Amino acid sequence: MKSIKETLTTKEQLLQTAMELMLKKGFTAVTVDEICEKTGVTKGGFFHYFESKEDLGKSVLEYYWQSQVQMIQDMPFNAIKDPLKKLYGFLDSFADRARDPQITKSCLIGNFSQELSATYPGIRTLCDRKFSMFADMLKQIFDEAKQRYAPRLRIDTRSLAEHFIAIFQGALILAKAKQDTKVIEKNIRHFRQYVETLFKKGRKKTAK
Repeated sequence: MKSIKETLTTKEQLLQTAMELMLKKGFTAVTVDEICEKTGVTKGGFFHYFESKEDLGKSVLEYYWQSQVQMIQDMPFNAIKDPLKKLYGFLDSFADRARDPQITKSCLIGNFSQELSATYPGIRTLCDRKFSMFADMLKQIFDEAKQRYAPRLRIDTRSLAEHFIAIFQGALILAKAKQDTKVIEKNIRHFRQYVETLFKKGRKKTAK
């Protein structure tokens, strides 16, 4: 049986290796030479696929984003029919991942946003776009729950989605500073309790 690495194309191997290294060390600290050495690809081979390191960074970001979308699509909460339970299932899935020691507690989009926003405007724009797409994804889940359970609740679901992203990204930073991944799960649980309170309030308004 072939290993996962053996089934990847040369470009995918470069992207996978670059993604893993940049999640650990950041964009600036990772060199093209290091990526080539770990993949067994020559520099000439590297520049056949990528015009520059910035071009690589954009491609890695897209590669990472697609992996995260697939990860979310594979989460069990997607099979839940009830929209409010589905929303809670989404949050619980992220909390569960925060507990899993096998999962890297880092986000390439957040890391690039912090590290490169002032020096690589093209990458910053791409980060903003991916955060926006994630917010749209989460907004849809909020909208479905709100429509069924709290239609009279006055709340900006897009802003609420961005609030989750801010909490999650901030928790990742805190976890690195504290060297304690429990802070991620704790903050997701706090957000879940906040959402529960919102929907309880919305249900009371609807019942009147």
